Amino acid sequence: MLARPRGIFLPFEPQNDGEKLLTLADFEETGALGKGHFRLSSGLHSDRYLQCARLLMWPERAEKAGRELAEKLAEFSAGAVVSPALGGIVIGHEVARALGTRALFAERKDGAFAFKRGFSIAREEPIAVVEDVFTTGGSTREVCATVEAVGGRVVAVGSLVDRGEAMDAFSVPARSLISLPIPAWFPENCPLCAKGIALDTPGSRHRG
Repeated sequence: MLARPRGIFLPFEPQNDGEKLLTLADFEETGALGKGHFRLSSGLHSDRYLQCARLLMWPERAEKAGRELAEKLAEFSAGAVVSPALGGIVIGHEVARALGTRALFAERKDGAFAFKRGFSIAREEPIAVVEDVFTTGGSTREVCATVEAVGGRVVAVGSLVDRGEAMDAFSVPARSLISLPIPAWFPENCPLCAKGIALDTPGSRHRG
């Protein structure tokens, strides 16, 4: 039997529908949970970083995660799923597939989210906004505002992971597959900065 090359992970083996997909072990096994000193897209610092793309690169995992999150969002009868680019696109698509709705995404234009590529939302259309990770909730709230600005009505928000978002972070119901409280600090209060540990800046966007 050939040895598996280092850094290559075996694909997800589908489990019984009654079993939950996402646990901390899933993130560790797929390399989706990094440990070190990171600057998050929110500008906060943390000793762990979630790269959900490493989990979602396995189609079987992505499909199962989308189906499970869709089950939590089904009660809101969304007419479409909207996600922020880039991180929310894959899980948003899988949730939409499970719900039988359209999958749209908003992209940043001049620093603000906007709909491009011919995407449109009907006036008062019920929308679920789906993200990969809730950290501060900032990106999710921005996308909600973008949906409302074009006439849509956000009925719920969802994510793969909730890093410990406050109960009142959103004005609509929020659903996540896993709660994984991870400490995060403002740069001036970061204990890792105080120790002089080198800072890594993963991800596609960083605020000052």
